[in-house]
Amino acid sequence: MNLRDQLKEILPDILPRNPAQAIKGTELIEMVKHRLKQDYSDATLRYHFSIMSCDPSSPIAKVEQGQGYYLRTSTIHSVNSARNLFHQNYGGGSEESSMGSTDVDVALARAEKFRAVVQRYLESVQQFPFTFNESFSADAGANRWRVPDMAVVDWVASTEVDEEVILEQQKLEVHRRLGQAPFRVSSVKLRLELSHASHLEDLYQCLATSEWANSGELLIAAPINDARLLEEVRRFASRYGVGVISFGLDADILDDMPEPAAIENLSPEEFDSIQGLLQIRRYATPQTQPSFDWNHISASSVENTDFARFEKWIARCVTEERTMTSREFEDLERKPAAAVSQEYVA
Repeated sequence: MNLRDQLKEILPDILPRNPAQAIKGTELIEMVKHRLKQDYSDATLRYHFSIMSCDPSSPIAKVEQGQGYYLRTSTIHSVNSARNLFHQNYGGGSEESSMGSTDVDVALARAEKFRAVVQRYLESVQQFPFTFNESFSADAGANRWRVPDMAVVDWVASTEVDEEVILEQQKLEVHRRLGQAPFRVSSVKLRLELSHASHLEDLYQCLATSEWANSGELLIAAPINDARLLEEVRRFASRYGVGVISFGLDADILDDMPEPAAIENLSPEEFDSIQGLLQIRRYATPQTQPSFDWNHISASSVENTDFARFEKWIARCVTEERTMTSREFEDLERKPAAAVSQEYVA
């Protein structure tokens, strides 16, 4: 196995998720050396750290303004899915306008920050979001009409203890005997903003991707300040039953926010400063169906890795009778089975 492949295996177990806890290159070299199968010079390792940190498919990322390395959470998959949060082209024919590469990079940064903010906000109100990252590769346009950006789970067979959501065995048993699911699931589409040119496409995508869920929601970063556009959105939402919410975050606010990995790893107290910037406004309330289609999730999981991970996450929560965030689930999936078993017993 070459050095790069060895590092891809070793680094996820060493690197911290939080950029604030980044490990400096010299320290990381010493930590890695003990786990490599042969000796490499410091210069060789430092070179590989630098090259790999520029590769969105590698597990190592470098702090943007400062020193040190941390575990990459923004992968090539998450970048592709972030592209789905804004439109690069509008209209068609002579009316088509394309964004330049610099504009795309700026929009991608805003999209990834907004997605991180949404995830942390939902977790702060005791909901459990799951991000569909791997469905939106560059040539996966059809998935925009089949796959949501997020699915949000609300555990109805739960109670809150010390600000933690706990599944109650008695409630779970009642739901089993009644043949009811112990949770509800919302299908969510994310957008940076709505415009007259694209809002119908955004709303119809939200409707199409929520067909299997209890409800469908369109979450927007920017507020809708155009009265005519807002009226059209509300008319559509009322007719088809989708929910629409703005977080009140314009481009300048998103630009000033820390990088997505930092947002994901803020403590609850630190995230309060981000929440202070939110001006959440609900424009339309979704129609909630009494049930969701688990068969759709299972059938989709055969060909779609995101649905497969989503199904496995829910199944693990139900069988172990405990809630966990999707990030906790992903961490458990990366650990050896013996280590996970020992941790759960402890």
